[in-house]
Amino acid sequence: MTAETSQTLDRGLRVLKLLADTDHGLTVTELSNKLGVNRTVVYRLLATLEQHALVRRDLGGRARVGLGVLRLGRQVHPLVREAALPALRSLAEDIGATAHLTLVDGADALAVAVVEPTWTDYHVAYRAGFRHPLDRGAAGRAILAARHQAEDEPGYTLTHGELEAGASGAAAPLLGVTGVEGSVGVVMLADAVPERVGPRVVDAAREVAEALR
Repeated sequence: MTAETSQTLDRGLRVLKLLADTDHGLTVTELSNKLGVNRTVVYRLLATLEQHALVRRDLGGRARVGLGVLRLGRQVHPLVREAALPALRSLAEDIGATAHLTLVDGADALAVAVVEPTWTDYHVAYRAGFRHPLDRGAAGRAILAARHQAEDEPGYTLTHGELEAGASGAAAPLLGVTGVEGSVGVVMLADAVPERVGPRVVDAAREVAEALR
């Protein structure tokens, strides 16, 4: 560290890099050990980074990269959306249901890209920018489930009527994308999700993850 550099800024950037390198977040104690500083310093760093939405902490206290990191680069968010659109279009047309890419934003699930099918007589209206609690709806539940499953064991989540009466959803988490928590899913007006939809959503999530790596 030279006289011209800021030790606090350096530590803050190191926190972001450490969090970006893990899919499951880090505790204050883990960050303290990795940085070689006491827990009080880590708490202050996290509090400052949280104010700028660069870091978020889940209910278990684990720190993760926040969506504010995406907002730093004005072109990053559109690039994420653009990377996901081909897989979402294919999914929407194949299933005949509204497809979406959803990312974690604090305690919420935030839809950042939505594609509606072109050939159906009716479908669920679902817009980019729509948010809901992580523990409601297939998109959020898939993300929560991914925190407890192995990366080589992709699965999907099915829900019915949790966000909109009469609507069912299927979603699969994005796996292997460092620093990003999200899911790919579909929402449809149906009492139950057809059997083939779950595996198809898993394939779409894999395609999006590969595009974002």
